[in-house]
Amino acid sequence: MHPPGLIFCSHPVCYDRLGIGKRFMQAYHTLERRFARISRLDGALGILGWDKETTMPPGAAAERGEQIATLSVIRHELLCDAGTDALLHEAEADPGALGPWQAANLREMRRAHLHATAVPADLVEAASRAATACEVAWRQARADSDFPALLPHLEQVLATQRAIGAAKGDALGLSPYDALLDQYDPGLRQSVIDPVFASLRDGLPALLAEVVAHQAGLTSLPMPGPFPVDAQRRLGERLMQAVGFDRSRGRLDVSTHPFCGGANADVRITTRYDEADFSGALMGVLHETGHALYEQNRPADWLSQPVGQARGMTLHESQSLLIEMQACRSDAFLRFLAPLLRCAFGDHPAFAVANLRAHYRRVRPGLIRVDADEVTYPAHVLVRYEIERSLFAGNLSLRDLPGAFNDGMRALLGIDVPDDRRGCLQDIHWPAGLWGYFPTYTLGAMTAAQLFRSACDALPDLEDGLSRGDFAPLVGWLAENVHRRGSATSTAELLADATGTPLNASIYQAHLRRRYLGDAAG
Repeated sequence: MHPPGLIFCSHPVCYDRLGIGKRFMQAYHTLERRFARISRLDGALGILGWDKETTMPPGAAAERGEQIATLSVIRHELLCDAGTDALLHEAEADPGALGPWQAANLREMRRAHLHATAVPADLVEAASRAATACEVAWRQARADSDFPALLPHLEQVLATQRAIGAAKGDALGLSPYDALLDQYDPGLRQSVIDPVFASLRDGLPALLAEVVAHQAGLTSLPMPGPFPVDAQRRLGERLMQAVGFDRSRGRLDVSTHPFCGGANADVRITTRYDEADFSGALMGVLHETGHALYEQNRPADWLSQPVGQARGMTLHESQSLLIEMQACRSDAFLRFLAPLLRCAFGDHPAFAVANLRAHYRRVRPGLIRVDADEVTYPAHVLVRYEIERSLFAGNLSLRDLPGAFNDGMRALLGIDVPDDRRGCLQDIHWPAGLWGYFPTYTLGAMTAAQLFRSACDALPDLEDGLSRGDFAPLVGWLAENVHRRGSATSTAELLADATGTPLNASIYQAHLRRRYLGDAAG
């Protein structure tokens, strides 16, 4: 199927008139069917992965690992089949004859094929098994704050990811780490990240000190816990609905680490609850809802095709951070949130808008990345990025990872890490094999600030809507400018089209100064 308004003639006479043989279009449509099958496998893997993190009994872990590994190999073999390469060559013979979405789809098919064929099937299987086993071991090691217990499992994961990076790097002409970056965000390179992150590293300590000093006299009432989990869940579901999550095509559950996953038309998000503090679960729900909106609003006619997928993880993280940080920590949204908190947890002065503003705008160095404020969050990403870069450059041994993590937290945030549970074991990414993913969080935060500023310029009544819990104009703007564009263009082209400019870090920095220092010039 094709997006409305695009008409492609399939009559043989038209092919002959345009110089396109039947075999050319047959090859393309055969590829569409093949990639639709791959998409169904991705959906099955997504649901199996969701179940593994939420409801799977521990005793099923080994068999689940085999199930996931088997499906991963089947998917890989289908993508790498010699017939796929032959079909791609045939379809690429005259790409100008395709419509714009078809041409973009063919380009994305080739990209997926290049990434897949670079990696042998036995390495795909080994990487899947290693990640599944490591994730299971991580949950216990995290609970016990026991990095040595995780180390042998993590060594296996890192070894497979290094091998994948090397294989893809050889095929794509990239360094191993750049090859891993590219699989999460097409075109992203260490040479792009390094100067941006170096600027952040240089300026972040001074900005943090300035904000902390600015907030020195800021006081707020403590939140009146405990907060029953059932009440937190109902509040989260109420806000999901307000933001625009379609409950008929998704659900909310609990996991050790919040995430968004699932399949086409079945988007699963998770959070985690703490009865002493509702903020983590609430903001986790809003963050993952931002991801879910991207998934639920992708171009409907292309869901099973590569061009219908989200462009990359920088854009994906921008959508979650735009909802959580840009929209849902705004003054307008807090006016909507305040009465909902009183309804959920009782009438208390702590739920006044001014107190909520002080609570949600409080900047203080903390241990946990997912709970970090906007100003300190980039430091958490910088610590992880510098560790990844050192490991892949051979300058750091994996057994020294906890010490490197703790040193980074002390250098950038001035805090000591008391244990590995709140240090290098807090995230699932490395055990799950997601090496090269972390940089997209901070790049996503920059992108979110730029997109939100453009949305506010385009929608003068946006803040008034947020104060009433009306996210429809904002989500509609995002759907038009981001979600429904799928992977039809590059991230840079999409951002320039939506905002009128390439990624501009100064917009993000101005947002931080305006929100946390009251800098009107920013």
